[in-house]
Amino acid sequence: MTDFAGLLLPDRGEPAHRLTPVAADGLDAWLKDQPAQVRALAEAGRFKAKPGELLILPGRKDGEWSAAYGKAKAPGPWDIAAIAQKLPAGTYRIDGDGGDDHLPGALGWLLAHHRFDRYLAKPDPIPARVLLTRDAAAIAPTVALAEAVALVRDLVDTPAADMGPAELADAAEAVAKAHAAEFRVTRGDALDQGYPMIAAVGRAAVRDRAPRLIEIEWGDPAHPRIAIVGKGVCFDSGGLDLKPSSAMLLMKKDMGGAAHALALAGLVMGARLPVRLHLLIPAVENAVAGDAFRPGDILRSRKGISVEIGNTDAEGRLVLGDALARAGEDKPDLILDFATLTGAARVALGPDLPAMFANDDALAAELLAAAVAVSDPVWRMPLWADYAEMIKSTTADINNAGEGGMAGAVTAALFLQRFVPDATPWAHFDTFAWRPSARPGRPKGGDALGLRAAFAMLRARFVTP
Repeated sequence: MTDFAGLLLPDRGEPAHRLTPVAADGLDAWLKDQPAQVRALAEAGRFKAKPGELLILPGRKDGEWSAAYGKAKAPGPWDIAAIAQKLPAGTYRIDGDGGDDHLPGALGWLLAHHRFDRYLAKPDPIPARVLLTRDAAAIAPTVALAEAVALVRDLVDTPAADMGPAELADAAEAVAKAHAAEFRVTRGDALDQGYPMIAAVGRAAVRDRAPRLIEIEWGDPAHPRIAIVGKGVCFDSGGLDLKPSSAMLLMKKDMGGAAHALALAGLVMGARLPVRLHLLIPAVENAVAGDAFRPGDILRSRKGISVEIGNTDAEGRLVLGDALARAGEDKPDLILDFATLTGAARVALGPDLPAMFANDDALAAELLAAAVAVSDPVWRMPLWADYAEMIKSTTADINNAGEGGMAGAVTAALFLQRFVPDATPWAHFDTFAWRPSARPGRPKGGDALGLRAAFAMLRARFVTP
C-alpha cells in the first residue's frame, strides 16, 4: 500500500514552495497586487483561477519558485488533488491565515499519490510531494482516512483470481492483527448448519474458494455494540442465471461492500472509538457448477425465513441476510451494511452517489449530515413498505428477486430488512465501489463511496466533543 505518512508533515518553518489559493472572483484584485511579470505570466498562461488551474511563479533566486492555483468555492477533499498531480517532487506550504490551513484538501493531496500498480512490470514513479501543515493534530486522522480509502481501492482493484474468499479473509486477519482484535472464520459443516444461505450461494466454487463467514470483534464489551456487515461476493458470474460477458466484466468488484466494511472497521479501531465492534463479511464466489443453487430452489436461512430463489444473480442479499441475522442476535445498538447490491441503484443515482436506506430517521439524518460535512455524498432512498408485495412468494416466506424488475434497489433493501431486528437502528449502503473514469485524486477503478460519511457519523455519535 502507498505510504502516506511522509507526505503530510508538521510545518516547522523549513524551506518550501509556497502555494497561493486564488478565487476566480478575486483574481483581478490579486493580480493588481502582483508585479508586472506575474500579470504577464497569468495572461500568457490564460490563468483564470478555475479549480485545478496552476500558475508557476518564478522566485528571485535560481531554483526558487512558487505557484498560484484556482481555489474551489467550497472547500473539500479534492480541492488540491489536481494541483498535487501537476507539481514536481518537493515540499510545499499553502498560504493561509494561520488557522485551519491543512485544508480538507489534504486528503486529496495524499490520495493523488495512490496507485494500484501491483501488476505493472515497470510502474511509473510517483513524485513525492510533501505538504506542510500547522495543524499537526490533523495529520494522523487524515493519513488514516487516506489509508482506508486506499485499502478499499486496492482490494476492489485486485482481480478475482487473487482476491477470493481466502484472500479476503487474509486481508481481514491482517487488519484484526494490527489492532489486536479477535478474528474467526466459519466454514465447512459449521457454515452449512449455521449459515445456510451463505453456504448455498458459495457451494459451486472450487474447494480453495469455498464460502465462509469472516468475523472480527474488538473493544470493551461494556461499550455500545455496533455491527458492520459487508457483502463479500469475490466474483459474481450470476450463477445459473448467468450474466452476459459485458455485465460480468467488473464483477471482481462485487466484494466492494466487504472492502468498505473492513476499511470502516479499521478506522473505528484505529480511532479507538468507545464501541464494541462486530464486523461480519460473508465471503463467497457465485460460480456455475453441477451443485450450484438453482432458480426455484427454496433455501433455509439462519433466521428461519424460507427464501424462494427467483434469480441466482440476486445472491448478495442472500449472503447478507444470514450475516445480518447473526449480527442482530447480539442486540447491537446499530447495524450498518455495505453492498454492491443492485444495478437499479446505479440507474437511479449514477456511479458517484450511493443509495442509503435506513429504518431510523435519526440515523438517516446523522448520516446525511456527516456526508455533507466530509464531502462524501449519499442519497437516502425509501424503504417503501408497499413494495414488499413485489417479493412475495407463494411457496416460501419471501422471494429473493420477485417479478417485474421495478424498484429493484428498494425491494433489495426490503429483503434485507426482514433479517434485521425491528428495534435495531440499521442503515444499508448500496454503493458502486467503482469509478468509471478518472478524476483528480480518484483514478479509474475501485473507490470508497460512503465510507467517510459512515465513519464521520460514528465518530460524531460515539465521541463526546
